[in-house]
Amino acid sequence: MTSSVADALVVEGVTKAYSGRIAVDQVSFGVPRGVLTGFVGGNGAGKTTTMRIIMGVLAQDAGRVFLDGEPVTRAVSSRFGYMPEERGLYPKDSAASQVAYLAQLHGVDKAQAEGRAISLLDRLGLKKRAYDPVETLSLGNQQRAQIAAALVHDPDVLILDEPFSGLDPLAVENVTALLAEYTARGAAILFSSHQLDLVERITEDVVIIAEGQIRAAGRRDDILATRAGSRFRLAAPGDLTWVPSAPGVAPTAVEPGVIEFSANDDAAQQVLRLALDRGHVTSFGPAVPTLAEVFKDIVRDSAEEEDAR
Repeated sequence: MTSSVADALVVEGVTKAYSGRIAVDQVSFGVPRGVLTGFVGGNGAGKTTTMRIIMGVLAQDAGRVFLDGEPVTRAVSSRFGYMPEERGLYPKDSAASQVAYLAQLHGVDKAQAEGRAISLLDRLGLKKRAYDPVETLSLGNQQRAQIAAALVHDPDVLILDEPFSGLDPLAVENVTALLAEYTARGAAILFSSHQLDLVERITEDVVIIAEGQIRAAGRRDDILATRAGSRFRLAAPGDLTWVPSAPGVAPTAVEPGVIEFSANDDAAQQVLRLALDRGHVTSFGPAVPTLAEVFKDIVRDSAEEEDAR
Protein backbone atom coordinates (compact mmCIF):
# COMPACT_ATOMS: atom_id res chain seq x y z
CA MET A 1 0.00 0.00 0.00
CA THR A 2 1.36 3.40 -0.96
CA SER A 3 1.55 6.33 1.41
CA SER A 4 1.36 9.34 -0.90
CA VAL A 5 -1.55 11.72 -0.42
CA ALA A 6 -3.33 12.24 -3.76
CA ASP A 7 -6.70 11.83 -5.44
CA ALA A 8 -6.49 8.06 -5.76
CA LEU A 9 -10.11 7.45 -6.71
CA VAL A 10 -11.73 9.72 -9.30
CA VAL A 11 -15.39 9.57 -10.31
CA GLU A 12 -15.94 11.48 -13.55
CA GLY A 13 -19.34 12.37 -15.02
CA VAL A 14 -21.11 9.23 -13.84
CA THR A 15 -24.77 9.00 -14.80
CA LYS A 16 -27.29 6.22 -14.16
CA ALA A 17 -31.03 6.01 -14.86
CA TYR A 18 -33.61 3.43 -13.87
CA SER A 19 -36.63 3.13 -16.19
CA GLY A 20 -36.07 6.66 -17.40
CA ARG A 21 -35.62 8.14 -13.93
CA ILE A 22 -32.14 9.59 -13.39
CA ALA A 23 -30.64 8.29 -10.15
CA VAL A 24 -27.25 9.98 -10.47
CA ASP A 25 -26.56 12.81 -12.88
CA GLN A 26 -23.03 13.73 -14.03
CA VAL A 27 -21.54 12.81 -10.66
CA SER A 28 -17.89 13.85 -10.33
CA PHE A 29 -15.60 13.94 -7.29
CA GLY A 30 -12.24 12.69 -6.03
CA VAL A 31 -11.23 10.64 -2.98
CA PRO A 32 -7.68 11.41 -1.82
CA ARG A 33 -5.36 9.09 0.03
CA GLY A 34 -4.64 9.45 3.69
CA VAL A 35 -7.97 10.99 4.75
CA LEU A 36 -11.49 9.83 5.53
CA THR A 37 -14.00 11.11 2.99
CA GLY A 38 -17.62 11.23 4.10
CA PHE A 39 -20.35 10.77 1.48
CA VAL A 40 -23.63 12.26 2.68
CA GLY A 41 -27.08 12.67 1.22
CA GLY A 42 -30.71 11.95 1.97
CA ASN A 43 -32.53 8.71 1.24
CA GLY A 44 -32.62 8.18 -2.53
CA ALA A 45 -30.03 10.89 -3.20
CA GLY A 46 -27.77 8.50 -5.14
CA LYS A 47 -25.10 7.44 -2.61
CA THR A 48 -25.57 3.68 -2.88
CA THR A 49 -25.94 3.78 -6.67
CA THR A 50 -22.68 5.73 -6.93
CA MET A 51 -20.86 3.31 -4.64
CA ARG A 52 -22.10 0.29 -6.58
CA ILE A 53 -20.89 1.87 -9.82
CA ILE A 54 -17.47 2.55 -8.29
CA MET A 55 -17.24 -1.11 -7.29
CA GLY A 56 -18.41 -2.36 -10.70
CA VAL A 57 -21.45 -4.01 -9.12
CA LEU A 58 -23.64 -1.74 -11.24
CA ALA A 59 -22.94 -0.47 -14.75
CA GLN A 60 -23.21 3.26 -15.38
CA ASP A 61 -24.94 4.73 -18.43
CA ALA A 62 -22.19 7.34 -18.83
CA GLY A 63 -19.01 8.48 -17.12
CA ARG A 64 -15.86 6.79 -15.85
CA VAL A 65 -14.17 5.73 -12.62
CA PHE A 66 -10.38 5.77 -12.20
CA LEU A 67 -7.99 4.48 -9.57
CA ASP A 68 -4.52 6.03 -9.71
CA GLY A 69 -5.22 7.17 -13.26
CA GLU A 70 -6.32 3.72 -14.48
CA PRO A 71 -9.92 2.82 -15.37
CA VAL A 72 -11.37 0.59 -12.67
CA THR A 73 -11.53 -2.91 -14.13
CA ARG A 74 -12.24 -6.20 -12.38
CA ALA A 75 -8.51 -6.64 -11.77
CA VAL A 76 -8.14 -3.13 -10.34
CA SER A 77 -11.22 -3.53 -8.12
CA SER A 78 -9.50 -6.44 -6.37
CA ARG A 79 -7.61 -3.73 -4.48
CA PHE A 80 -10.91 -2.50 -3.05
CA GLY A 81 -12.66 -3.39 0.16
CA TYR A 82 -16.42 -3.05 -0.09
CA MET A 83 -19.10 -3.07 2.56
CA PRO A 84 -22.64 -2.92 1.15
CA GLU A 85 -25.46 -1.48 3.20
CA GLU A 86 -27.23 -4.85 3.09
CA ARG A 87 -25.48 -7.47 5.22
CA GLY A 88 -24.18 -10.30 3.07
CA LEU A 89 -22.75 -12.92 5.45
CA TYR A 90 -24.28 -16.39 5.64
CA PRO A 91 -26.36 -16.64 8.83
CA LYS A 92 -25.53 -20.29 9.61
CA ASP A 93 -21.72 -19.94 9.39
CA SER A 94 -19.41 -18.26 11.88
CA ALA A 95 -18.04 -14.78 11.33
CA ALA A 96 -14.45 -16.05 11.64
CA SER A 97 -14.81 -18.73 8.96
CA GLN A 98 -16.50 -16.37 6.50
CA VAL A 99 -14.10 -13.49 7.01
CA ALA A 100 -11.15 -15.85 6.56
CA TYR A 101 -12.73 -17.36 3.43
CA LEU A 102 -13.20 -13.92 1.89
CA ALA A 103 -9.52 -13.17 2.53
CA GLN A 104 -8.58 -16.39 0.70
CA LEU A 105 -10.71 -15.33 -2.27
CA HIS A 106 -8.42 -12.29 -2.48
CA GLY A 107 -5.32 -14.48 -2.59
CA VAL A 108 -4.37 -14.59 1.09
CA ASP A 109 -3.12 -18.04 2.14
CA LYS A 110 -5.31 -20.00 4.57
CA ALA A 111 -3.20 -19.65 7.72
CA GLN A 112 -2.67 -15.92 7.23
CA ALA A 113 -6.35 -15.44 6.37
CA GLU A 114 -7.45 -17.13 9.59
CA GLY A 115 -5.01 -15.05 11.61
CA ARG A 116 -6.16 -11.81 10.02
CA ALA A 117 -9.81 -12.71 10.59
CA ILE A 118 -9.36 -13.33 14.31
CA SER A 119 -7.16 -10.25 14.71
CA LEU A 120 -9.74 -7.98 13.08
CA LEU A 121 -12.67 -9.50 14.96
CA ASP A 122 -10.70 -9.02 18.18
CA ARG A 123 -10.05 -5.35 17.32
CA LEU A 124 -13.77 -4.94 16.71
CA GLY A 125 -14.74 -6.57 20.01
CA LEU A 126 -15.96 -9.87 18.56
CA LYS A 127 -13.22 -12.34 19.51
CA LYS A 128 -15.40 -14.19 22.04
CA ARG A 129 -18.18 -14.58 19.46
CA ALA A 130 -15.94 -15.20 16.45
CA TYR A 131 -17.02 -18.84 16.00
CA ASP A 132 -20.71 -18.36 16.78
CA PRO A 133 -23.15 -18.52 13.85
CA VAL A 134 -23.76 -15.05 12.45
CA GLU A 135 -27.52 -15.41 12.99
CA THR A 136 -26.93 -15.59 16.77
CA LEU A 137 -25.17 -12.21 16.81
CA SER A 138 -26.92 -8.91 17.47
CA LEU A 139 -27.38 -6.62 14.49
CA GLY A 140 -24.56 -4.41 15.80
CA ASN A 141 -22.21 -7.38 16.06
CA GLN A 142 -23.18 -8.54 12.58
CA GLN A 143 -22.21 -5.06 11.40
CA ARG A 144 -18.78 -5.44 13.02
CA ALA A 145 -18.30 -8.78 11.25
CA GLN A 146 -19.26 -7.16 7.94
CA ILE A 147 -16.64 -4.45 8.50
CA ALA A 148 -14.01 -7.11 9.21
CA ALA A 149 -14.96 -8.80 5.92
CA ALA A 150 -14.29 -5.56 4.04
CA LEU A 151 -10.88 -5.06 5.66
CA VAL A 152 -9.45 -8.57 5.94
CA HIS A 153 -7.51 -8.60 2.63
CA ASP A 154 -5.74 -5.30 3.48
CA PRO A 155 -7.35 -3.24 0.69
CA ASP A 156 -5.90 -0.12 -0.88
CA VAL A 157 -9.32 1.53 -1.24
CA LEU A 158 -12.35 1.19 1.03
CA ILE A 159 -15.94 1.82 -0.07
CA LEU A 160 -18.20 1.52 2.96
CA ASP A 161 -21.96 2.03 2.76
CA GLU A 162 -23.30 3.04 6.21
CA PRO A 163 -20.55 1.27 8.23
CA PHE A 164 -21.60 2.90 11.52
CA SER A 165 -25.28 1.93 11.31
CA GLY A 166 -26.41 0.09 14.42
CA LEU A 167 -23.10 0.43 16.27
CA ASP A 168 -22.93 1.51 19.90
CA PRO A 169 -20.60 4.42 20.83
CA LEU A 170 -17.72 2.12 21.84
CA ALA A 171 -17.96 0.20 18.57
CA VAL A 172 -18.02 3.49 16.65
CA GLU A 173 -14.77 4.50 18.33
CA ASN A 174 -13.19 1.09 17.57
CA VAL A 175 -14.13 1.29 13.90
CA THR A 176 -13.01 4.91 13.64
CA ALA A 177 -9.61 4.04 15.16
CA LEU A 178 -9.22 1.13 12.75
CA LEU A 179 -10.05 3.27 9.73
CA ALA A 180 -7.59 5.91 10.95
CA GLU A 181 -4.85 3.26 10.77
CA TYR A 182 -5.72 2.60 7.13
CA THR A 183 -5.66 6.30 6.25
CA ALA A 184 -2.30 6.65 8.01
CA ARG A 185 -0.96 3.98 5.66
CA GLY A 186 -2.26 5.84 2.61
CA ALA A 187 -5.60 4.19 1.92
CA ALA A 188 -8.40 6.05 0.16
CA ILE A 189 -11.65 5.67 2.12
CA LEU A 190 -15.14 6.73 1.06
CA PHE A 191 -17.98 6.01 3.48
CA SER A 192 -21.61 7.04 3.59
CA SER A 193 -23.47 7.91 6.76
CA HIS A 194 -26.61 9.67 7.95
CA GLN A 195 -24.84 10.50 11.24
CA LEU A 196 -23.74 14.00 10.24
CA ASP A 197 -22.26 14.88 13.63
CA LEU A 198 -20.00 11.82 13.35
CA VAL A 199 -19.06 12.65 9.74
CA GLU A 200 -18.13 16.18 10.78
CA ARG A 201 -16.05 14.90 13.68
CA ILE A 202 -13.97 12.23 11.92
CA THR A 203 -13.62 13.35 8.29
CA GLU A 204 -11.36 15.80 6.52
CA ASP A 205 -13.14 15.62 3.16
CA VAL A 206 -16.87 15.58 2.46
CA VAL A 207 -18.99 14.92 -0.63
CA ILE A 208 -22.64 16.04 -0.47
CA ILE A 209 -25.15 14.66 -2.97
CA ALA A 210 -28.77 15.74 -3.41
CA GLU A 211 -31.29 14.91 -6.15
CA GLY A 212 -28.62 12.74 -7.80
CA GLN A 213 -26.13 15.59 -8.22
CA ILE A 214 -23.00 16.57 -6.32
CA ARG A 215 -23.74 19.83 -4.51
CA ALA A 216 -20.48 20.23 -2.58
CA ALA A 217 -17.17 18.34 -2.45
CA GLY A 218 -13.77 18.99 -0.93
CA ARG A 219 -12.23 19.83 2.40
CA ARG A 220 -14.82 19.78 5.16
CA ASP A 221 -13.64 23.00 6.78
CA ASP A 222 -13.61 24.84 3.43
CA ILE A 223 -17.18 23.75 2.69
CA LEU A 224 -18.39 24.88 6.12
CA ALA A 225 -16.55 28.20 5.91
CA THR A 226 -17.87 28.90 2.42
CA ARG A 227 -21.45 28.25 3.51
CA ALA A 228 -21.00 30.56 6.51
CA GLY A 229 -21.35 33.53 4.15
CA SER A 230 -22.38 36.63 6.06
CA ARG A 231 -23.19 34.99 9.39
CA PHE A 232 -21.49 36.27 12.55
CA ARG A 233 -21.38 35.27 16.20
CA LEU A 234 -21.08 37.73 19.10
CA ALA A 235 -20.51 36.60 22.69
CA ALA A 236 -20.65 39.19 25.45
CA PRO A 237 -21.87 39.32 29.04
CA GLY A 238 -25.01 41.28 29.74
CA ASP A 239 -27.91 42.35 27.54
CA LEU A 240 -27.75 41.60 23.79
CA THR A 241 -31.39 42.29 22.98
CA TRP A 242 -30.34 45.50 21.20
CA VAL A 243 -28.45 43.65 18.45
CA PRO A 244 -31.48 42.73 16.26
CA SER A 245 -32.44 46.40 16.05
CA ALA A 246 -29.02 47.41 14.67
CA PRO A 247 -29.15 48.51 11.01
CA GLY A 248 -28.67 45.69 8.48
CA VAL A 249 -28.81 42.88 11.08
CA ALA A 250 -31.01 39.75 10.94
CA PRO A 251 -30.69 37.46 13.99
CA THR A 252 -30.44 33.71 13.30
CA ALA A 253 -29.88 32.29 16.81
CA VAL A 254 -30.07 33.77 20.28
CA GLU A 255 -29.11 32.36 23.67
CA PRO A 256 -27.95 33.95 26.94
CA GLY A 257 -24.75 35.89 26.29
CA VAL A 258 -24.52 34.82 22.63
CA ILE A 259 -26.20 35.93 19.43
CA GLU A 260 -25.71 34.85 15.83
CA PHE A 261 -26.85 37.09 13.01
CA SER A 262 -26.63 37.73 9.30
CA ALA A 263 -25.18 41.03 8.09
CA ASN A 264 -22.72 42.46 5.60
CA ASP A 265 -19.20 43.23 6.84
CA ASP A 266 -19.87 46.91 7.49
CA ALA A 267 -23.01 46.21 9.54
CA ALA A 268 -21.21 43.46 11.47
CA GLN A 269 -18.33 45.79 12.34
CA GLN A 270 -20.82 48.40 13.53
CA VAL A 271 -22.38 45.80 15.87
CA LEU A 272 -18.92 45.02 17.23
CA ARG A 273 -18.20 48.72 17.86
CA LEU A 274 -21.53 49.15 19.64
CA ALA A 275 -20.88 46.06 21.75
CA LEU A 276 -17.43 47.34 22.76
CA ASP A 277 -18.95 50.71 23.67
CA ARG A 278 -21.32 48.85 25.99
CA GLY A 279 -18.58 46.87 27.75
CA HIS A 280 -16.54 43.64 27.46
CA VAL A 281 -16.81 41.39 24.37
CA THR A 282 -15.93 37.75 24.96
CA SER A 283 -15.62 36.80 21.28
CA PHE A 284 -16.67 37.94 17.81
CA GLY A 285 -16.23 36.31 14.41
CA PRO A 286 -17.80 34.31 11.59
CA ALA A 287 -20.50 31.86 12.68
CA VAL A 288 -19.39 28.67 10.93
CA PRO A 289 -22.38 26.33 10.48
CA THR A 290 -22.38 22.66 11.37
CA LEU A 291 -22.34 20.03 8.64
CA ALA A 292 -25.96 19.24 9.53
CA GLU A 293 -26.95 22.87 8.95
CA VAL A 294 -25.09 23.01 5.63
CA PHE A 295 -26.67 19.74 4.56
CA LYS A 296 -30.18 20.99 5.35
CA ASP A 297 -29.55 24.19 3.38
CA ILE A 298 -28.25 22.24 0.38
CA VAL A 299 -31.14 19.77 0.40
CA ARG A 300 -33.65 22.62 0.67
CA ASP A 301 -31.99 24.52 -2.19
CA SER A 302 -31.91 21.36 -4.33
CA ALA A 303 -35.59 20.66 -3.68
CA GLU A 304 -36.50 24.22 -4.64
CA GLU A 305 -34.49 23.90 -7.86
CA GLU A 306 -36.25 20.62 -8.66
CA ASP A 307 -39.69 22.14 -8.00
CA ALA A 308 -38.87 25.10 -10.25
CA ARG A 309 -38.12 22.86 -13.25
